[in-house]
Order: sequence, then structure tokens, then C-alpha cells
Amino acid sequence: MKKRWIGLGLISLLMTGCASLGSSPVSEPSITMPLFPGWFDDRKVYYITTDASPVAAAIDKNANFAPRLNDALPPRPKPPELKTVIERIYGFPEGDQPAILPSAPDPIGATSVNRPYSPIWQIYEVRWIATSERRELTSESALFDAEANGWVSITATEMVVNCAVVADAEGNHLPGSMIQGL
Repeated sequence: MKKRWIGLGLISLLMTGCASLGSSPVSEPSITMPLFPGWFDDRKVYYITTDASPVAAAIDKNANFAPRLNDALPPRPKPPELKTVIERIYGFPEGDQPAILPSAPDPIGATSVNRPYSPIWQIYEVRWIATSERRELTSESALFDAEANGWVSITATEMVVNCAVVADAEGNHLPGSMIQGL
């Protein structure tokens, strides 16, 4: 798969590591990572991609290969009562538009009340069938309407990614992070 999702900004994150578990980050080191745009309920959000599986997805996303992410995939068909950590992310492999996310933290940070949000995503590919109807879709409901009208096809992949939503277009971002270029 060609690299089509392009970062729009940069985020500097203070890296504390899971082992520290403290509430205050260390003063060094820092890292700069690309932000990827996405749409959640007609709002532009930004996420980072740190891990992916299978290896081809990790290479494509410039991420860590994390084979255990595939353990998050539920059996198919997924029983409706089965709750899992995995969420869908709808990607447009032809570069048509940013991804569509069905959940995001609200607000971004530790006070989020959006219980369905998870940073573990199974990638669903979206392709336009009716190119004359092509437009930017900015929510999962708009995507499902386009599918119901026969304008797009949505196909589940075996790709799983760890993509945390870290900022939005209004300038909200993870506490302790610094945003450049938004």
C-alpha cells in the first residue's frame, strides 16, 4: 500500500515511559512526530501512529511492528454482545481524504467522558464507486449514508494500528504536549 496519509503538523511529546507511572513528565528527552488528520463527528482531529500489524502496515505507517495487535481482532462475525478494545478507523487508501474515526476523547486528556474511545483501530478501507458523488465525508454517519447510496465500498482489513487522538483543530491537545503548525 502506498503512503497516502500525510501528516499536517508536528507534535512534540515529552516521553516518560510506562515504567515511570508518575504524574509529572521528565524534562528530557522529547520527540517530534507527524500528526495525521482525521474526522470525528464533523470535527477535525489529529492522531499519531506508533504501532501497527502486520509488518507491511508497520512499514507503510512508519510505525513499530507490534504483532500482538492482531490479538485484538474479534472473531468474525463479531457477536453484538462482545465488547473489545478495538475500534474501526476508515482509511481512504487512494488519498481521497483524511480518515474517519467513530470515536475520539472528549475532551482530549484524562477527563475524557467518551467511553467508546479506544486508540486501537482496525483499518477499514473506503473506496469510491460513484466518483461523480465524491466529496469529503466528515463523520461515520455520512460515510454510512454514502455506502447505503452505493457511492462507496467499505472493506475490513487485517491491519490493526495504535493511533492515539492527541489534538483537534480548535487547538485542544494532550496536557503536557506542545503543538506546532496547527
